[in-house]
Amino acid sequence: MSVRIVALGNEKGGFEETPQQPDLITAYFGRRAIIRHMEERRLLGFAAPVTCPAFVEYQACVFGRVRGLIHDCASWELFDNDWYRSWNVVGLADIIVLKYSINDKATFQEVKDNYVTIIKRILNQWTVPVIVAAVGTRENEESPPCSCPLCTSDKQNYVPFYEGLELSKEIGAAYLELHSLNDFNVRKYFGGVLEYFIIQCLKQKSSQKKKKRSSRPQLVPPPRLKEPVKLPCLKIETSRYHSDLRSLYHNSLCMDVLFSSKDGQEVARAHRIVLCSASYIFMFLFGVEIPNNPHELPGKISDNLFVIEKDIALNSSQTLLHNSQPVRVIILDSLLCACFSEVLKFIYAGTDSWEGLKTVLCKKLKNPEEVRQMLKTLKLLFKSNTKAVYSSGIDTQSAKRKEQLQSGCCSLSHFLRNPDLADVIFKVQGISIYAHKAVLVARCEVMAAMFSGNYAETKAYHVPIHGVSKETFLFFLEYLYTDSCCTASILQAMALLICAEMYQIHRLQQICESYIVTQLQSMPSRELASTNLSIVNLLNKAKFHNATRLSTWLLHFIANNYLIFSQKLEFQELSDEEKAFVESHRWPSSSYLQELTEYRHHVHSGRSRCILM
Repeated sequence: MSVRIVALGNEKGGFEETPQQPDLITAYFGRRAIIRHMEERRLLGFAAPVTCPAFVEYQACVFGRVRGLIHDCASWELFDNDWYRSWNVVGLADIIVLKYSINDKATFQEVKDNYVTIIKRILNQWTVPVIVAAVGTRENEESPPCSCPLCTSDKQNYVPFYEGLELSKEIGAAYLELHSLNDFNVRKYFGGVLEYFIIQCLKQKSSQKKKKRSSRPQLVPPPRLKEPVKLPCLKIETSRYHSDLRSLYHNSLCMDVLFSSKDGQEVARAHRIVLCSASYIFMFLFGVEIPNNPHELPGKISDNLFVIEKDIALNSSQTLLHNSQPVRVIILDSLLCACFSEVLKFIYAGTDSWEGLKTVLCKKLKNPEEVRQMLKTLKLLFKSNTKAVYSSGIDTQSAKRKEQLQSGCCSLSHFLRNPDLADVIFKVQGISIYAHKAVLVARCEVMAAMFSGNYAETKAYHVPIHGVSKETFLFFLEYLYTDSCCTASILQAMALLICAEMYQIHRLQQICESYIVTQLQSMPSRELASTNLSIVNLLNKAKFHNATRLSTWLLHFIANNYLIFSQKLEFQELSDEEKAFVESHRWPSSSYLQELTEYRHHVHSGRSRCILM
C-alpha cells in the first residue's frame, strides 16, 4: 500500500539562501524515526525516473511497510508551463500540503491566487485532506498590525496570522505556523498532523478495497460429494476344527476299533480314520494304501507294537462298510499299553502338543528310563510324519509350525472321497461319494443327530442327498475334512452357503459370505454394469436362507452403486421396504444430484461469465 503526498508552494522566501538550507518536506522525512527502510539510515532518495519536470519527486518507507511518494513543486511558473501533467499529479494526491513563507507575501499570494483555485476544483469532486503550513517568524511581532482598511500597515511584507487562517478555512484545511524548521516544529507539530492524515488515508483505502471485494460477484462453489457409507464388515468366527476332533475322543459314536492288552483287557476305543491320519503305522495296520511310500517300511514297526485279533481282511472298503463290529487290536508293547490313553488324547488333539505329552508321560511313569523308552517308541510310531520331534531345542516357533503342518488332523484331506475306511456312501445326482461318519459326526451337529437318532440314515450305508448339486456337496465335504474350501464363482459360493445353512455350519456360511463380498467389491463399475449376475436375486436368496449379514451388505452395496442398479430391470424386483432403504442410503444422494444440476446451470448461464469480458 502507498500514500501519495503533493507539496505546493515555496516556504524559503524568508530565509537566507544557503546551499544546505532545508525545506519542510526533506526536513520531516529526514528526521522521523518511523521513516526507515530496515536498518539503513539513508531514509530518503531521489527517484530515478522523473515523471514530471515541475516536481521534485521523493520516495520513502513510512511506518515500516507503507510506501510514501512525495511530489514537491516550489515554483508556479514550472507548474504552469507543464499544466496538463502537473494537474494529473495533483489529481492523484492523497494528501496536499500548501506551504509559504510568512516573511514573503509573494509566496502567500502565489498559493492563494493559483494553487487554491486548483484545490477547490478537486474538492468539488472528492475529499482530500489539505495542510496549510506557514513557515517563518514575523518581524515586529510585539505590535500587531492594524486591521483598518485605511491603515498603511498592510503594506508590510509579512503575512498576518488572520490571513493564513482565513485561507485555510476557505478550503477546509488544517492551518499550521512553524516559526522554524527545528526538530520540535517539524517532528511534533507538522509531523503529528501529517501522520494523522496518513493513517486516515490508509484506513480509507483499506475499507475501499474491502468494498470492492465484497461488490464482486461471488463464485458459487461446486457441491461437495460426500463419501459413500462404509459397507458393513463381515467377520468370520474362530475355527473349531481342532476342538471338534478333540471332542470326538469322548464320543463313543462311530468308534470302530478297540485296543486291548495282551491279557485281553480293554484299554481304549478309537476311530480308525483319526488314527490313520496321524501315523503311517496305523494305515499299514488297517490295510490302507500309504501315499508317498516312506523310506522305512512301517510293517516292521507295526508288527512289534500291534496285532489285529482274528485275521480280518481290511483291505476292502466293502468289508468295512458292512462290518458293524469294531476291530480288536492287541497292544504288544507293555509301556505303550500302559500309556495308550494319553497317546490317544495326543492323537485326537492333532499331534502338535509334544511337550505336553512328554510332561504327562513323566508324571505317569516316573521312571526316567521308562520315559526315554516310551519316547523312543512314539518316535517310531510317528516317525513318518514328525521328524526329529524329540531332538534338543524343539521348543522353537518354526518347529511348532512344522509340527502343526505335519499333524494328523491336517492329513484328513487324504481321505476326502477316498473309499478307504469309508463307512457311508452319499448318493448325489447319480454319483457315489465316500465319506467317514466319524468326521461327519465331529464336524456337523445335524449329521451327528442323523447318524445317532432313530432315522433311516442311522444304519444305512447309502444316504441320498436331495436339493444339492454334486459340486456343492463336494465343496461342503471339503470344508468338513480340511476346514477350508475354494469355490469357483459367486453363484457357487451362494449354493454352498445354502447347503451350509441346511446343515447348520455357521462358519462355512460366513466364509461364503466373505467370498461373495470380496468378489463383488473387486468388480469394476463397467463390469458391474454389464454382468448378467443378478444382485437382487442374491439378496432374495440371502434373506430366504437367514443370511442376515449378507442381505444387509447387499442392500448397502446396491445403494452405493445406485446409478448402476437403478438402470437395471432387476431393480424393480426390490420390495417397497428395500427400495425405501436404498433411496435413503443411495450414493450419490438425490440432494447432491439436484445441487449439481443447479451448479451446472449456473456455470453455463450469463451470471458466471468473466467480469472483464
